[in-house]
Amino acid sequence: MPDDAPAEVTVALDGAVGCIADARTRASEFLARIQSEHGLPVTARTMDLTQLVVSELVTNALKYAPGPVLLQLRVTGGSVEISVWDSDPTLPMARAADAGRVGQHGLEIVMAVVQGFEARREPVGKRITARLALFDHPLLGLDG
Repeated sequence: MPDDAPAEVTVALDGAVGCIADARTRASEFLARIQSEHGLPVTARTMDLTQLVVSELVTNALKYAPGPVLLQLRVTGGSVEISVWDSDPTLPMARAADAGRVGQHGLEIVMAVVQGFEARREPVGKRITARLALFDHPLLGLDG
């Protein structure tokens, strides 16, 4: 991208039926646009993981916070940043692993697949940001 200028999109979600699927679709469209307009490679793995992270973070925000949710997707420095803002200031906490627990594994899943994760309070609510590499880097120093 020219001058490393970030490309981004923000989507307001109201919790209506189908908005989580819409958030995943918007994420896919955003990455497809990054590929076509800016020529950046986006692997199928990154596309899939972005949709997974978007789905988990938006689902949690809609489940635990009253009011609207904002999804922001941003590409900069070879990464895609997925940020979700909601109105609840309570920061999420990953639970200890428990194979017998049914559900509530979303944050564990997100933490397992991202390269960076941040949860911070804002003047109103909180923002959760996860980072994924846009493309896979070849292993350096290995002879084939």
